Amino acid sequence: MNIVILAAGQGKRMKSALPKVLQTLAGKPLLQYVLDTALSLQGKQSKTGPIVVVGHGAVDVKDFLLNLSKEDSRFAKVTTALQAEQKGTGHALLQALSKLDVQEPTLVLYGDVPLTSKDTLSKLLKLADGVRGQDAALALLTQNLTNPTGYGRIVRDTDGSVAAIVEEKDATSAQKSIQEINTGIMVLPTNALKRWLKALRASNAQGEYYLTDVIAMAVKDGVPIRTTQATHEFETVGVNSRDQLAALERAHQLHIATQLMAAGVSLSDPARIDVRGTLECGTDVFIDVGCIFEGDVSLAAGTKIGPYCVIRNSVLGKDVIVNAYSHIDGAKVGNQSIIGPYARLRPGADLANDVHIGNFVEVKNSKIAANSKANHLAYVGDSIVGSRVNIGAGTITCNYDGVNKHQTIIEDDVFIGSDTQLVAPVRVGRGATLGAGTTLTKDAPANQLTVSRARQVSLQWQRPVKQVKKPVAKKAVAKKVLVKKAVVKKTVKGKK
Repeated sequence: MNIVILAAGQGKRMKSALPKVLQTLAGKPLLQYVLDTALSLQGKQSKTGPIVVVGHGAVDVKDFLLNLSKEDSRFAKVTTALQAEQKGTGHALLQALSKLDVQEPTLVLYGDVPLTSKDTLSKLLKLADGVRGQDAALALLTQNLTNPTGYGRIVRDTDGSVAAIVEEKDATSAQKSIQEINTGIMVLPTNALKRWLKALRASNAQGEYYLTDVIAMAVKDGVPIRTTQATHEFETVGVNSRDQLAALERAHQLHIATQLMAAGVSLSDPARIDVRGTLECGTDVFIDVGCIFEGDVSLAAGTKIGPYCVIRNSVLGKDVIVNAYSHIDGAKVGNQSIIGPYARLRPGADLANDVHIGNFVEVKNSKIAANSKANHLAYVGDSIVGSRVNIGAGTITCNYDGVNKHQTIIEDDVFIGSDTQLVAPVRVGRGATLGAGTTLTKDAPANQLTVSRARQVSLQWQRPVKQVKKPVAKKAVAKKVLVKKAVVKKTVKGKK
């Protein structure tokens, strides 16, 4: 099939230098949602991809498409058509006409209507299936809205068949009371579409070429018009302003929350979760309020996420506890591990089972084996840490010399005292103990105590005592005050 995505609009109400279709919903540009759905409909076997009609901000949109194709080869199939002047939806589709295969139906989508599901569109396509070319049907996605203000209305004949679509600015009072609206999403027989588009006229309140006018032409030509509706109202909602974008974001997030709960996830408050990517959860996962999940995140069964955590592109094992305000990015966390509160796992952090990373501890590009812990105020970077290691409070691996990164290796059963610096590259042998305050610049031998600090000395001495200033005699103070008063009185009298 042909798929055309109309993405040329300016979106003046967004008050943004960014084209409307590149505004983000749940961390992803609106247009990318539509492209993902379109490509999934066409499948890998399709030789052609969606056609995006660009106009306002065309350079930005084309750059976006180019970057997408570099990241994912599927998007290399996407082509563009330019609508230099924005003269309406019919005029926009006309710009893609030469790229369409007349033997295939044409599905029209919109770059600012991001959440139409593949299931809904598949249902729509089936309505247009059957005979190709001139005798094919026209399938139209409509929606019943309690408040249809701003949308074109579906006008039906007495027998219930679609007669026309009337835009609100051109509608009569009676037509404005109709609650069935046009979403703009439709499947058209391409051979007839070419003829209809060329016959469009801009004789309306906005002086534009409406794509919806082809409905009346289809009726006149005897082309069957079949309609269906989306399962969820938010699937057909377009974005024209920031408040509409925010409302759609909440609807989208609530839908995700509902799906999570149906799969066995407990949410402290379904209205206070944000998923900006994909979140896979096992059974009996608990997520507290204010948590944000970005990219691809996997939480195994029994894992509990405390309030206000941010987790990005990470995999957490079974029965993990992540306490409040922790940040996890590009990390792997083993079963029964405890993270936080206020912990940070950066890309490359790879924790085995039953690892404890406590408050204000940061781990980056490091492997930590089972049963090890760093409970307070530590930094572990570019390191390999063995099993049953204790990393004391205030310990850091000094992995950067100002130019290059170096690795620290800590073998099994090591105890590292508080306020220790391990200057990489360095190795701490199995079973070694590092005394508190040690700065380790050489390898520490296994099963020995290594200490690097000044010898402690105790001396007899007298702590300085603060000197107290002697108070001024009261009589002297009183005498000074009397003198000042006498001088002032004499001066004032002389002036008189």
